[in-house]
Amino acid sequence: ASRVTKISQVPWEYMKINRRLHLSKVKHSKFNESGQLVAFHLTSACIFSLFQEGYISNPRSLWENYPHVYLPFQVKFFYLCQLAYWLHALPELYFQKVRKEEIPRQLRCIALYLVHIAGAYLLNLTRLGLILLLLQYLAEFFFHMARLVYFTDENNEKLFNVWAVVFVVTRLFTLTLYILVMGFGLPRVENQTLDPERGNFFSFLFNNILFRMSVLLLVCLFQASVMWRFIHFQLRRWREYWNEQSSRKRAAAAAVVKAENGTSPRTKKLKSP
Repeated sequence: ASRVTKISQVPWEYMKINRRLHLSKVKHSKFNESGQLVAFHLTSACIFSLFQEGYISNPRSLWENYPHVYLPFQVKFFYLCQLAYWLHALPELYFQKVRKEEIPRQLRCIALYLVHIAGAYLLNLTRLGLILLLLQYLAEFFFHMARLVYFTDENNEKLFNVWAVVFVVTRLFTLTLYILVMGFGLPRVENQTLDPERGNFFSFLFNNILFRMSVLLLVCLFQASVMWRFIHFQLRRWREYWNEQSSRKRAAAAAVVKAENGTSPRTKKLKSP
């Protein structure tokens, strides 16, 4: 009974937040989405697994002894949880009654996560995948935190600036790791024999120069498109900010002129020779 009571209180808590913040339906939906993703990205940071296995302190471990078929329990459990979460997000779009305008964006995001996580798992690039997920979730955590703060106070946009810096840094680290592993690390373990008992079928097909360079090219193009959209978004945001500041200055100047002359600025302009 207590469990049912707690579950029934969840919509009431959302209603109280919405009433307190005076959010519209669109903003309330985004507020709920950001709150859920902040908790998910925070718990999925996988820092424990990374530091325990020494992937960050020893970058050579990202390609040494490739393919990495035998995984520690916590790493395999992490990947299975990630796949389960993003798969469950598909029917959740229907149950949460997401707007039709938002469905393509969310489907694209879910598909990208599933492709990258499943690709890293099937191609036995789990060590590289862990670090890339950590970088991605770090940037996403700051973005959704900034959006939560913005919904509570629309004048507070400082966290968006922090997110912009983190986003650029994570993109640079992501591209550097891809080039380091696929361009310099994996060629050292390229010539391997197919061993079905070991389970290196996908990694045997992947670890050749043609396939690696094709994947690296696709990654570079994808990162370039992401950075282009980010730069376009930042330029539009800055343009809107400066337009707002200039309109405020014009309004303040008009108020000063009106206070000094007792007439509106437009009337003064018409009477001037």
